[in-house]
Amino acid sequence: MSEGSAAPKPGIPGVRTGRAAGPGRGGPRFRRLLGGRLLNDGAPGGPVIRLVARWVRRPLLPAVRLWRRNIQLRVVTGTLLMSLGVVLLLGLVVIGQVRNGLLDAKERAAQSQAAGGFSAAQDRAATTPSGPGQQEGARDGSSVNWRSTLVEQLASGGQSAFNVVALSLDTGVGASRGARASGEVDPTTSIPADLRHNVAQGADTFQKSTRIHYTNDRPSEAGLVIGKRLNDADGTPYELYYLFPLTQEEDSLTLVKGTLATAGLFVVVLLGAIAWFMVRQVVTPVRMAAGIAERLSAGRLQERMKVTGEDDIARLGEAFNKMAQSLQVKIQQLEELSRMQRRFVSDVSHELRTPLTTVRMAADVIHEARVDFDPVTGRAAELLGDQLDRFESLLSDLLEISRFDAGAAALEAEPIDLRQVVRRVIGGAEPLAERKGTRIVVLGDEQPVVAEADARRVERVLRNLVVNAVEHGEGRDVVVKLAAAGGAVAIAVRDYGVGLKPGEATRVFNRFWRADPARARTTGGTGLGLSIAVEDARLHGGWLQAWGEPGGGSQFRLTLPRTADEPLRGSPIPLEPEDSRRNREQAAAAGRVQEESARAAAVPAQSAGDRPALPVPPRLPAQPRATVDPTALPGSGARVVARTAADADGGGAGTAGGAGSVEREDGTRGR
Repeated sequence: MSEGSAAPKPGIPGVRTGRAAGPGRGGPRFRRLLGGRLLNDGAPGGPVIRLVARWVRRPLLPAVRLWRRNIQLRVVTGTLLMSLGVVLLLGLVVIGQVRNGLLDAKERAAQSQAAGGFSAAQDRAATTPSGPGQQEGARDGSSVNWRSTLVEQLASGGQSAFNVVALSLDTGVGASRGARASGEVDPTTSIPADLRHNVAQGADTFQKSTRIHYTNDRPSEAGLVIGKRLNDADGTPYELYYLFPLTQEEDSLTLVKGTLATAGLFVVVLLGAIAWFMVRQVVTPVRMAAGIAERLSAGRLQERMKVTGEDDIARLGEAFNKMAQSLQVKIQQLEELSRMQRRFVSDVSHELRTPLTTVRMAADVIHEARVDFDPVTGRAAELLGDQLDRFESLLSDLLEISRFDAGAAALEAEPIDLRQVVRRVIGGAEPLAERKGTRIVVLGDEQPVVAEADARRVERVLRNLVVNAVEHGEGRDVVVKLAAAGGAVAIAVRDYGVGLKPGEATRVFNRFWRADPARARTTGGTGLGLSIAVEDARLHGGWLQAWGEPGGGSQFRLTLPRTADEPLRGSPIPLEPEDSRRNREQAAAAGRVQEESARAAAVPAQSAGDRPALPVPPRLPAQPRATVDPTALPGSGARVVARTAADADGGGAGTAGGAGSVEREDGTRGR
């Protein structure tokens, strides 16, 4: 079929494959909504198979989940299956032995009975004189009567144990009149043709298993046929057959099968019950230990296992309880030390406020009178005032940190427009930016960016980010970007200064951490700003993450939920900016590829002999795999676009809902 042709798709009426002939005929692809799923005709049959597999797999998922999580079910089921296999194998062996024994005994008895009958028939033919001078028709009638009498006499000793059939060797019409059978046996269908052929050709005794059919309404039954060629009183050869039914043997075999099936079923059920009981003895303490371990991890340190007996399970329970007791003691000691440390910091901060207030008053008096001092003393008065300001900021930050450590920080969330917060922060940072020669640029403030947040805490976070960007921006522009999508809002602060080394993106939020310890703090920072900022973000249920590259600047991204207590699924702004060094290199590589393609297309056609060898372009790095951008969150109505894994690492650091912000920050290691 040609590329432009279309034919009905097998199994799905109305769905057509192939490409349309033009834009007016449905576009390059034809799609159809089948069962709530969007199927693409690019792979015929593939979507249908996947849809059917999904329908089949869906009801099996609970059973698969139960199978994976329940070890008792797996052990009991495995025991049942293995015992069932053993019982089946044993039953087959026993039934085979019983069947062979019954058939061998029946065959020996039948052969003995048939041998006696053949001998009696031969003796009777030898002792019966034939009348000389009889006509041919009279001889035939006498032979038929003789065979009838012989069949009746031989069958009279059977008492339904066997039947006798006498047949002529000739298959003509005359032979059909000579066929005699006892017990209303149908000789035509009961005697196999290959057995008759063997009997007619040889003088030995032949036997074969067959189905014995009757001329009345009696159902057919399995049987054993033994035949031999003999001569009657006139010397005419004929066929004599003994038919032995196997009804008793079949009844015996059926009884054995039923007995074995009942006993096997009982054994399998009994083994399953034993396995369930024995596994329960082991699984129950394990489940109890797992539940207690979960409660211990949830903070209920007083939980202990119930120990009974002196076996291995009891020793395991005792060891578990000792471990839990040791952990409880250690955790209590650590909590006590932590409480003492937090109390010490809080008490020191409070106690320092009184002398600090006195020193501040004295310093203000000295600072106001500095014009009357000599230059050296005046400069000392100015330094004293600056350091007192820094000391007060440090005390305030320590008090705030102690509140976070004690869990006493409270969130006063209300709907606010983050654009106003950004404007206030930029207005406060303008004097520092002018001294540094830095310009602060705001992007994405055309539309309102509203979220339920604590305006004071958000402003404190942004002030730290903007001031740090200005201080470390080396006099270059600082870009503040706002965005909102779905249930999240984000603010990113981008600078083009010294940047961050690999591994520093997560350490930057540690208390009193510095990228360069020798670097002076020109703004009087305390080293606790980013630590407080990340705690503020976590208090909102949001993320504060960092990205940076040496010499390429850095970007800090604050992501907050639009409504309080709403879990975040992603961020509207990628963590790694679009103008990063790696993204620029990838864009340049893509541009070189397009340029080489356009240059190759512009080369005029030449003959093979005149065509010069074209230079081989350098091998380009493999493009990263495209992933889904979490920019468009569920419910926003926006379109999800594909972008590179680099952006996915940055922008999708928080796509896995339910994990803490620490995990999101760890996902940006090595930036």
